Amino acid sequence: MANDKATNPPKGECRQCWFHAYERAVHANLDPSLRECPGCADHMRNGHGDMIVR
Repeated sequence: MANDKATNPPKGECRQCWFHAYERAVHANLDPSLRECPGCADHMRNGHGDMIVR
């Protein structure tokens, strides 16, 4: 289960990026041959869309 900090991003932060930064389990099962998380890489390349907390 996600920790409280991971599920409550502050205003101005992206919900997905915040969750990925503070919930260790998200990246725990990544394939070691991958250099970056596909979800994180997508946000770095394409922006955050409507996921910013207002």
